[in-house]
Amino acid sequence: MGKMTRRVLLAGGTAVIAAGAYGAYAWRKRPDAAPLGFDLTDEELARGTAFLKANPAIDAHAHPGRTFLRDASGLSPMMKAYGAKGIFERRTVTDMVEGGLAASSFAAVADINVLSPTKTGIAESRPFEPGEAWASYKTQIANLKKLASNGVVTPFSAPGEMDAVRATGKPGAIWTVEGADFLEGSSDRLAEAQADGVQSITLVHYRANEISEPMTESEDDSALSGAGEAIVREMNRLGLLIDLAHMPEKAARQALELSDRPVMFSHTHIKTPELNHPRFISANLAREVAAGGGVIGAWPSGIGISDLAGYADRIFTLIDAVGIDHVCMGTDMDGNYKPVFDDYRRLPDLTGLLLKRGMGETEAAKFFGGNLLRVWGQSVAA
Repeated sequence: MGKMTRRVLLAGGTAVIAAGAYGAYAWRKRPDAAPLGFDLTDEELARGTAFLKANPAIDAHAHPGRTFLRDASGLSPMMKAYGAKGIFERRTVTDMVEGGLAASSFAAVADINVLSPTKTGIAESRPFEPGEAWASYKTQIANLKKLASNGVVTPFSAPGEMDAVRATGKPGAIWTVEGADFLEGSSDRLAEAQADGVQSITLVHYRANEISEPMTESEDDSALSGAGEAIVREMNRLGLLIDLAHMPEKAARQALELSDRPVMFSHTHIKTPELNHPRFISANLAREVAAGGGVIGAWPSGIGISDLAGYADRIFTLIDAVGIDHVCMGTDMDGNYKPVFDDYRRLPDLTGLLLKRGMGETEAAKFFGGNLLRVWGQSVAA
């Protein structure tokens, strides 16, 4: 059989989407897709597609359509310009359906109001006004829940609901929050977040909050605060999955040691001699997370890689470091830096490539969904 090229795949995908329930949204202008960096035969692509029909694929960390910018106030001029590029949840949900993604994190961004791009990344540009962080959280979670009430997604509130979610024909939506800034250091607010349907919280994002400094602004000796310790304990008690992405190594280790449940680094990679980036973690810390039963989300940021084949390399590197039982997919979709996996319609390509390169279907089932469901379930069991 002939090889399935990127042009053919995308043309076919667009035709299918145009006929679908969300077709009108698929024609909005979007950036050019990141390159594949490989070819698959028709049979190899079909194998990837068949795998996704038989096994749930879940994204541990994403911002589908950038809901976090909807109704946002007090944004910096640069963030306003970013927001002007559009909010497009239905388009991304269309991509999920077309690509065979079963469910995803839909992450609010707790510090979005006070962030601004810098020459080296993203950082806090001003302090929060009193009560602003909590009000922003409530706005964002209300907008996320509208996606469910409007019939765009199916709320996904426990791992055991996976089969029921898939039966709806709509992607499952796991409400999460990136950054615990909205708690303002109070573990008492976690119960209300849980009542809102939040399943996981990333303790730190790009702002130094009441829990810790972010890894991008801190040396590795930044510690977990007393308020952070109380929040970790209460998240364990309530059954909320702890996400340590963006947290510096010392604080992350303290949270890991304190937690009586496995934790997650939802989107990162390990540092290597060739690439030592502030958003990556050490191989030793990754192994400690794995030893505690946790999971690390393979992150397709364009830091050191330039195509989807590079993301596959990254996945195998993580598996070699911590084992197949401790790696999942964490794309940071619609919020990533120069992503090499930037469109859920490419999921069959990624799946086909991993299988082609020797990942067994049992292993792939763990990577794409099983590991995340296990760790989430162990948190919920609290």
